[in-house]
Amino acid sequence: MPRSIAVAALALSIAGASALPAEAREIVGLQDGRFEPGTIVIRTSERKLYFVVAPDAAIRYTVAVGKAGKQWRGVKYVEEMQVDPAWAPPAEVKRDNPRLPDVIPGGSPRNPMGARVIGLGPGGQYAIHGTNMPATVGTAASYGCFRMHNRDVIDLYARVRMGTPVVVLP
Repeated sequence: MPRSIAVAALALSIAGASALPAEAREIVGLQDGRFEPGTIVIRTSERKLYFVVAPDAAIRYTVAVGKAGKQWRGVKYVEEMQVDPAWAPPAEVKRDNPRLPDVIPGGSPRNPMGARVIGLGPGGQYAIHGTNMPATVGTAASYGCFRMHNRDVIDLYARVRMGTPVVVLP
C-alpha cells in the first residue's frame, strides 16, 4: 500500500471519521478518552458536536457555529432547557436586524430557535438549539450559538441534563 494511502487511512481511523460526510447523527470512536460520558464537546473547526456516551465513543452531530468574529471557546454548563422556545433577539442581533419583532413565539416558522433550546451558562448568552434555516447547519452562520437540525436537537435534548458540561474547542 502506498505510504500516502496508509497515512490517509490512519488519519481517518484516528479521527473516528467515515469516508463519507455525515448528514445526520452517527456513533463515532473517540481516541483520547479525556471526556466523561455525558459531556458535550463541540469542535468549532469541524462544525461538529459530540455527545460522549462512553470513554471511547460519542454521538456526532453536524452544527452551525458562530460566524467570523463570533466564535468562542471554553467550558459552559447546561443551565436551561426548553421545548418550542419563544425568542427575543439579543441587542446585537436587533441592532443588525432592526425589523425583527421584540419576541417571536415558540412554534412559529419564523422562530430561529427551532424545536428545542439547550441554554449554556453562566451568562445565558449562548445556546445549542434547533433552527428554522436547516441549510445553515454545517456552516459558520450564527452569533455564537450552535444550530442543529431540529430532529438532531430533539435527540440531543433527550440525552442531556441540567449541569451537563459543554466544552467548546477550536
